[in-house]
Amino acid sequence: MRFPEPFLAAHGYAAAARQPLAGDADLRRYARLTGGPRPALLMDAPPPQDVRPFHALSRHLLSACFSVPEVIAADEAAGFLLVEDFGDATHAALLDAGADPLPLYREAAETLAALHAAPPPPGLPAWDAEAMTRATAATFLDWWWPAAFGAPPGEAVRTELAAALAEMLAPLAGARGFVHRDYFPANLMRIGDREGIRRTGILDFQDAAIGHPAYDIVSLVEDARRDVTPEVRRATLAAYLAARPGLDRGAFLGAMAACGAQRHLRVAALWVRLARRDNKPGYLIHGPRCWALLDRALSQPACAPLRRFLDAHVPHEMRRNPPEAA
Repeated sequence: MRFPEPFLAAHGYAAAARQPLAGDADLRRYARLTGGPRPALLMDAPPPQDVRPFHALSRHLLSACFSVPEVIAADEAAGFLLVEDFGDATHAALLDAGADPLPLYREAAETLAALHAAPPPPGLPAWDAEAMTRATAATFLDWWWPAAFGAPPGEAVRTELAAALAEMLAPLAGARGFVHRDYFPANLMRIGDREGIRRTGILDFQDAAIGHPAYDIVSLVEDARRDVTPEVRRATLAAYLAARPGLDRGAFLGAMAACGAQRHLRVAALWVRLARRDNKPGYLIHGPRCWALLDRALSQPACAPLRRFLDAHVPHEMRRNPPEAA
């Protein structure tokens, strides 16, 4: 991790103690700074990452009264931000420590409903069928497929997958709401001295886009990294729909199935890419969960196009981490 001494000194953190925090799947790194003007985190996001989306979205979401980290200072060109430190009480940490999941998931659902109901900022990229197809191909076809079959897929397979996803995701066309894209417990905080939707702090929103709100609900209740009980899933979805009574429940559930199938296939293959390209094999432990979630989604009528593609090309016994990547 880089520590930009002139930048830190200019904002009063030259003598602050520095505690690097555990990293995740991307290249960003964080360090906790104590002993400066206020508790803060240093975000180090070297190229090709870009801190400008995080900075802009932080301003927007703060102005809309959501609890997101305030950017204290920025060197956007160099890839550094000083951001407000919300502490360690992520929903994931609380759940791991034995907290009752129902209140946390209900709070997360209510905050997400408000986030989806609020006007999004201008300029966000589209998370539509085309973008979702590109993202799926970049993990499933470019990394999982060669690992599983020993060779890359032909153009006919690529064309068939694109057609299957386009058909499955067509009902999502026209959705124009804010989508966080990684709305799950590791990216949510419990902020005890705040009330209502501000009680849930929102992190890692830099990849937000315009798309269908069902995608974020899937991220929350069909978590790629954590098992969610049917009781919690039902209560979370009920809390979300109660907060957005204008939604068509049947259409929304169909959209959840389609979003889930795309997400679970993409992420199951992402773990393989992380293992093979980035030397992070620890993420493969989540592969069986993602394949199981995909199998459940494929049982829904809304996912018939993708189910037909997989049935034609990927035998059920191969829907797992490739043996050489396991």
